[in-house]
Amino acid sequence: MASVVFEQATRIYPGTTNPAVNKLDLVVKDGEFLVLVGPSGCGKSTSLRMLAGLEEIDNGRILIGDRDVTNVAPKDRDIAMVFQSYALYPHMTVAENMGFALKIAGTPKEERARRVLDAAKLLDLEPYLDRKPKALSGGQRQRVAMGRAIVREPQVFLMDEPLSNLDAKLRVATRTQIAALQRRLGITTVYVTHDQVEAMTMGDRVAVLKDGFLQQVDTPRNLYENPANAFVAGFIGSPAMNLLTAPVSAGNAKLGNLSVPVPASAGASVTVGIRPEGFSPASTGFDVIVEVVEELGADAFVYGKPADSSVKFANATDEGAQVIVRWDPKNPPKPGQTITVAANPAAIHLFNATTGERIK
Repeated sequence: MASVVFEQATRIYPGTTNPAVNKLDLVVKDGEFLVLVGPSGCGKSTSLRMLAGLEEIDNGRILIGDRDVTNVAPKDRDIAMVFQSYALYPHMTVAENMGFALKIAGTPKEERARRVLDAAKLLDLEPYLDRKPKALSGGQRQRVAMGRAIVREPQVFLMDEPLSNLDAKLRVATRTQIAALQRRLGITTVYVTHDQVEAMTMGDRVAVLKDGFLQQVDTPRNLYENPANAFVAGFIGSPAMNLLTAPVSAGNAKLGNLSVPVPASAGASVTVGIRPEGFSPASTGFDVIVEVVEELGADAFVYGKPADSSVKFANATDEGAQVIVRWDPKNPPKPGQTITVAANPAAIHLFNATTGERIK
């Protein structure tokens, strides 16, 4: 096991001027499960491939443990990678697939068999060791791919969206298995996903990237409660945080009849962030015209538009943006109604309307 360190690591693809990964400074602790998350094109997979040695580093360096691996070949980095594609050999059994890398490396047959059996026990694959991949489900194939990585006993696991090919229910089950397995093995793991729910439920810490820049790295709870900027606030959480740009008057941001105190330095307008559960019904406050109600059994979520036209969504290009309010599932409003809500002061986040940086 070992820590992983990115020091000003930068990758610029030929023919482009903007770095895919820009001066990434990030430390992954020994034995930690760190998740890289962000939208498509943010640089998360490129960062993982730089660590694996599959992408060149134009500036900076990467260390695994105390060793600088910036110019070390992938096969000599002592890492094991699990991809979105299972990439299993169809003519080999599960046991042969899992032990193939050890066979190529010249590991004795007895040692190879022991490691494969140990990994199969961890992954509940013992009954399937003699089967071919075509006789397995998608979840079982992904466990075989993980077993192939485990038997190598690497210093670092790298996982690039390994659950993307699974259906929704199986993804939920498999992500808990992966997280539990990593904690049992204690191997440093860097995991890439675009799914923020996956990131929040699996990682010891989560690193959020956008346009090649690291936005914030923290525990899932701190990311949720204390986002560093409006991007992180809007990306982390499901349903997403409401981000509304409101005019400031006499030291208060005005969301209809709802007044939110803001610092004097806030300027003429400010972005107010409130999560759906931060709202509560009120007799006077912020009016929302209901468009859609999602009834989920234990919860209900109201989607609508601000009744006050002076309140704008922080992302002006998002034409489909809606205000989201968590509501009593036993008494949901109807589309077309107007609901009035107040906000819990502890649930309000303030961001600079121009830069998106956190104010409060």
